[in-house]
Amino acid sequence: MADGTQRNGRRYGRTLTRAAAGAVCAALVLTACGSTKDTGAVGAEGGGTGKVGVILPLLTSPFWQSYNDYVPKMAESEGVDALKTVNSNSDPSQQITDINNQLNQGVKGLVVAPLDSAAIEAGLDQAERKGVPVVAVDVAPDKGKVAMVVRANNVAYGEKACQYLGEQIPSGKVVQIMGDLASVNGRDRSEAFRACVKKNFPKLKVLEIPAKWESDTAASKLDTLLNANPDIKGIYMQAGGVYLAPTLQTLKSKGMLKKAGQPGHITIVSNDGIPQEYDAIRKGEIDATVSQPADLYAKYGMYYIKAAMEGKTFEPGPTDHGSTIVKLPSGILEDQLPAPLVTKDNVDDPELWGNTVE
Repeated sequence: MADGTQRNGRRYGRTLTRAAAGAVCAALVLTACGSTKDTGAVGAEGGGTGKVGVILPLLTSPFWQSYNDYVPKMAESEGVDALKTVNSNSDPSQQITDINNQLNQGVKGLVVAPLDSAAIEAGLDQAERKGVPVVAVDVAPDKGKVAMVVRANNVAYGEKACQYLGEQIPSGKVVQIMGDLASVNGRDRSEAFRACVKKNFPKLKVLEIPAKWESDTAASKLDTLLNANPDIKGIYMQAGGVYLAPTLQTLKSKGMLKKAGQPGHITIVSNDGIPQEYDAIRKGEIDATVSQPADLYAKYGMYYIKAAMEGKTFEPGPTDHGSTIVKLPSGILEDQLPAPLVTKDNVDDPELWGNTVE
């Protein structure tokens, strides 16, 4: 997952005024009447109004702290009556309890960032039984009914990190500090990075640290790995929000934190797009990060839950906000939002959400 008691560290937009453009675009349809056109005349029970519960996975990561800050702003701009956010504190079972508590409070919609792609099904089933639509943010559930998944392409995250490292390092050992493989995000990033290196950069050897979105685990295992492999040339951190600080601290403690351009510099690519990563890029401590759109996660989470409460659904195709709605193998729809690679060349771009955080 975009990631803890230290889990996660995870994931600019324009207002969505229509869901599609052209014959193959994401045409808006009404679930209530089964039409292939948006008549705008019939909504779900309650006409799309009512309280919306927003459930966070954790608040120990700067990424999720930023998302949490965006939620009330985006709820207001999208006309959604959102309750105060609930923090599941990195506990999948607590998240199911949080969903049930929100349902018992009579919410008419839920926006949830799942901690566990499989475990979340129990909560989704409870919501479906009560007729409450759910939008998933950052993590796609393996099973269960959701109106939309708001997420960036996590396979692309791993591929972008691989391509960047491969272009900088002709041969040698690289490390990927992985997320929780119980999360589809951890699986997607890990498998994509591994496959890309094997296909495109066969002279690189990938070493792996399964860190479960936990900063302490990442630091301890990285320390051990570096003792055995002091010739590491590159690192891919799957979640800067939890892995950035411990990685830099571990390298520094071993005298291995060399700035970009200096002899012995270890090329580092991160994932999240938080301000702390941008500062590290400017200092030459790391080289790049993939920017998960925390602002757009909040914005389109609110947009889609409002649409779902009005009885609307969507179809696969390009949107008018630079993304594409795709149908996952499970049949769930996912709006894959843009997530640019950030390097020293574009780190000061004012359009990046990490540069707008106060």
